[in-house]
Amino acid sequence: MVNSDFNKEKVINVLKNILHEDQIVNINNFSNEILIDVIPSNPTHKAKTDLSNKIIDFLKSEYNPDLNYKVEFKPIPKSVESEPTEHLSNVKNIIAISSAKGGVGKSTITANIAVTLSNMGFKVGILDADIYGPSMHIMFDLVGRKPLAVDIDGKSKMQPIESFGIKVLSIGFFTKMDQAVIWRGPMATKALNQLIFDADWGDLDFMLVDLPPGTGDIHLSIMQKISVNGAVVVSTPQIVALADARKGVSMYRQENINIPILGIVENMSYYIPDSKTQEKHYIFGKDGAKNMALDFDIPFLGEVPIIQGIREAGDIGRPGALQDDSNVREIFSEMTKKMVQLLLERNKNLPPTEILKIKTMAGCS
Repeated sequence: MVNSDFNKEKVINVLKNILHEDQIVNINNFSNEILIDVIPSNPTHKAKTDLSNKIIDFLKSEYNPDLNYKVEFKPIPKSVESEPTEHLSNVKNIIAISSAKGGVGKSTITANIAVTLSNMGFKVGILDADIYGPSMHIMFDLVGRKPLAVDIDGKSKMQPIESFGIKVLSIGFFTKMDQAVIWRGPMATKALNQLIFDADWGDLDFMLVDLPPGTGDIHLSIMQKISVNGAVVVSTPQIVALADARKGVSMYRQENINIPILGIVENMSYYIPDSKTQEKHYIFGKDGAKNMALDFDIPFLGEVPIIQGIREAGDIGRPGALQDDSNVREIFSEMTKKMVQLLLERNKNLPPTEILKIKTMAGCS
């Protein structure tokens, strides 16, 4: 028996607020029950349970609270699982920098690796994919700036803003400093796609993608839309941060993502309050990220201590790797060399001349 009050089109329009249109497979109505077939964006049991509850709660609040709703999940199609839908042919290497936990300094690491690569002579861009908490416009002294529109082959494109030789695009260019971005997942993903594909990035040797905390829609969209060559995971030594970092590692190793992890960076490793004694104080614990790297058999890229200059440099919009502090420059230089070396080892398709060029510029062995 079909409920005469049922309006399939209206249900679909309601669901579009929380799902991508291609995730909605089918909707059927029997008596007072609505059956919804959905393709999950994340195949884990917890993610599917959370999504099912979210769909049911949303339909009860936005459509009809008196009906029974049942969500069934369909397998992710192979085409979605394994093949990126679009490529950035003018970008040679795309590296995702992530931390499943917020506040561990991921954006600081991203900015300083970018500056170090640029100092080596590479053409570098940063995509600030943290839609809800962008910070690259602050770290590169670009607050208040807005990208210009340029005509490329008859199409209007955004021109990334350049600072210290780095091309940067961020949602922070389009919002005020105290303005919260209150968007549902599909809208955030749409904005991200515009930053990626509606931009004139030009020719880049490296694009660094500064991902938001967590393992959600933004991450999956990035992995499915562009060909990411490798990932760097950032964590502090603290146990609660490591617990989330492990989830980040697990995300990259899922069968439908399968992106090589180039290494783990331990940020805020220790603090030296007295320059005379050089005694290290392990405020957040010792060797936590290094031990996690051993547990997962992942390269350890290095430690970044708590240095006031690094924090101040980010706040004034001039990343620490640009400063006169040779210790800071050396830390990020060694870390970046390791990252590039590991990227080359995992990218067997590059011509020998290109491998030699990158090794020479980066100072790799």
